[in-house]
Parts: sequence; structure tokens; C-alpha cells
Amino acid sequence: QLQLMESGGGLVQPGGSLRLSCVVSGFRLDYLAIGWFRQAPGKEREGVSCITTTGRSTNEADSVKGRFTISRDNAKNTVFLQMNSLNPEDTAVYYCAVPKEYQYCSGYELHFGTWGQGTQVTVSS
Repeated sequence: QLQLMESGGGLVQPGGSLRLSCVVSGFRLDYLAIGWFRQAPGKEREGVSCITTTGRSTNEADSVKGRFTISRDNAKNTVFLQMNSLNPEDTAVYYCAVPKEYQYCSGYELHFGTWGQGTQVTVSS
């Protein structure tokens, strides 16, 4: 059974960095595109970035361009989201997800069918 588990969230000061991990189990990661999403309090869930099976980053939100980097290590069945220059607007629960069509990246949550439980990121001084 395909499952995802995020980790790496926490409390960080403005300007700081965090690296989130998404471990995939029950399926070979090299067959999957993976998306990162986030949901801030009182807001809808939004796409952050997606990585294709070939390791290309796509569907990156304008608000994170130049600050966040998505990457993958298929040998470890893990996708990473490196987040730098964090600001309070980045505070949210961060989720990783697998597209319903497995290999096709998208920025829309309706295109994703399997989700992790989320990890909280709080940016505050």
C-alpha cells in the first residue's frame, strides 16, 4: 500500500531554514512524481512545488521561487523540500502527495490522490 510520511517541520526564526523529508513506502519512488503542498490557518491548501520522475522541478509557487528547492533521492525513497529565507507567511502545515496518475506533476491538489499526514512549519521570532 502506497504511503507517505513527512518530517522535518518545526519552529524557526524568520530568515532561517528547514529541510522537509517525504518518505514513500509501498511503491518504488522512481515511478512517481511527488508534489509538496501547504495549508496555512484559514486558507486553502496551495501547491508549493512538484518534482518529476526525472528530477525536474515544476509547478513552483511564485512565493517560494528562489527560496525553496525540491529534490529526490530514489535510493532512499525520499523527496526533500529545502526551505531557505523563511518568513512568517510560510507558516503552514506542509504535505507531500502522489498524483492520481502517478507520473504527472501538477499544482492542483485535486490531481493528487495519496497524501501524507503533514508536518507543521512555524516561522516566528
